Amino acid sequence: MFASNRRLLILIALLSFAAVGVALVSQYAFDMQPCAYCVLQRLIYLVVGVVCLLTALGGGVLRRLGALLGLALSACGIWAAYYQYTVASKLLSCAQTFADRFIASLGLDTLLPQVFGAYATCADAVVKVLGVEYALWSLGLFVILALLSLAALLKRA
Repeated sequence: MFASNRRLLILIALLSFAAVGVALVSQYAFDMQPCAYCVLQRLIYLVVGVVCLLTALGGGVLRRLGALLGLALSACGIWAAYYQYTVASKLLSCAQTFADRFIASLGLDTLLPQVFGAYATCADAVVKVLGVEYALWSLGLFVILALLSLAALLKRA
């Protein structure tokens, strides 16, 4: 009845990859251009997904490490989504914020601009889906990922 920590890690990975997929569909099918904090959250989702998927393949200790990393990364995602919603979305420019500098320092915006290019200011990127801002949907998913990571961390092999 209850999922093993391996299955929880795989579920976390699938949800993380799905979040990036939804973001890309939103961008390319519905012309919702991302800001720097949107792009930062995409990166966090991808890293959570890769970490959880790879560690799900390992033994008990590796899976617990994956769950711990998933929890820590989800906390980073919660911070990014919360910051986007409360601070960045009120700014007319996201230029040279932490998210801009971080993505640029990794070179991801030039390496893969289709995924990691920021094409809107944070204020322009405020979009509501079913009456709820996109940043809050992301915040909610990061909370779910954190709870699933915590469950995987506390669960025996």
